Amino acid sequence: MLLYRITRAKYANELVASGFKNRWNDEGQFVIYTSESRSLACLENLVHRSHSGNDQLFRTMIIFVPDELAILTVQEAELPKNWRKGFCDTCLQLGSAWYTENKYPLLKVPTTIIPNEWNYLINARHPDFSQIKLVSTEGFPFDQRL
Repeated sequence: MLLYRITRAKYANELVASGFKNRWNDEGQFVIYTSESRSLACLENLVHRSHSGNDQLFRTMIIFVPDELAILTVQEAELPKNWRKGFCDTCLQLGSAWYTENKYPLLKVPTTIIPNEWNYLINARHPDFSQIKLVSTEGFPFDQRL
């Protein structure tokens, strides 16, 4: 399986997790957020960067995940009805539990942006993380209309 992450060029040369708190992980949990397609990765960037400038140099990271790696999936039915609106305590609890239990290297989660599309979180501290590889990077110029 290939996953995609669009990031500033200076961060695109290796798979590194910041440990910052996000929707699905708590502070100090080293998680890499990826998407199932380039277009979803682009939309995630637009939503989260909004006014921080898309005129900078960005790159698409193309990440290979072996098919045999286990993936835990969070179904939308497991989430509260308002999970898409702002902070979601249930999302944080589910993602943090996945990270802490350390049973699965990947967590498949629904995206807030488009129904029936998925993001994948990679646990950078899981023993199988070494099997996940950055295959390549390619330039990503944001369309100026965005």
